Amino acid sequence: MKKLLIIFLSVFTFIQAQGVLTAERGKVADAYNFWLSTPDGKTDDEKKPLVIFLHGASLCGTNLDRVRRYGTIDAIERGRDLDAYVIAPQNPGGAWKPSKIMKIVEWVETNFDDVDSERIYVLGMSLGGYGTIDFAAAYPDRVAAAIAMCGGGTSRDLANLNEVPLWIIHGTADAAVSIAQSDKVVAAMKDSDETTPRLIYDRIPGMNHSQPARMFYLKDTYDWLFSHSLADEDRPVNEAFDVNTSKLSTAYKDLRSKPGAKTTKKKTKRSKRKRRRK
Repeated sequence: MKKLLIIFLSVFTFIQAQGVLTAERGKVADAYNFWLSTPDGKTDDEKKPLVIFLHGASLCGTNLDRVRRYGTIDAIERGRDLDAYVIAPQNPGGAWKPSKIMKIVEWVETNFDDVDSERIYVLGMSLGGYGTIDFAAAYPDRVAAAIAMCGGGTSRDLANLNEVPLWIIHGTADAAVSIAQSDKVVAAMKDSDETTPRLIYDRIPGMNHSQPARMFYLKDTYDWLFSHSLADEDRPVNEAFDVNTSKLSTAYKDLRSKPGAKTTKKKTKRSKRKRRRK
């Protein structure tokens, strides 16, 4: 009995040290099923940021494991260390609904008292890029910073985006979602405030639809998000790093050798599929 107790405590300590990834199904009423990743080294006296990852159309459905195919949860499983809570909801289909995402955020805030409500971030690509724009527009007073890649926006309140430090990234060679969709978002923001003081808009020559997905694996991506807080005076947007093919090519380099990273064989299978990420 004593040995079993020691083994249990050892396993529990290991899980706590490494952080925990759990699948939450039917946990929040009128919301999405979602993955929840808790931060390493959880303490009661240190507030942790909260990151929301919104996937693209190819991961929609009812099989929650699909959400682990790419993005922030996949990056964590490959070895990306994030000292933050991460939620990754699954959209069963159609446009992302900001109110359903917010219900998950509120559930996490209620159940984990070390979530820093002044450091809530959202990022996504393609359909998730649309979701990021619409969520930030719906809750500009709740989102500390956002990154929207190769998407657009459907909100009627896009002017609200001028209140949020926002980084929009879109490639000119995107054949899946035209860069015109991001142009429309920026135009709507400029109609409200020509200076768009909290916007960074990168129109990247020659970049296709799938290349921005590597942003989810870069440490610099999360460092940029975490550099913002609702407590910042006037909420300025901080300088972003240069997004180019050379930078994106380094996305996995510091992950492959880490314990717990997915095998090279599995990565090879993924590359052979040549699946377009949406």
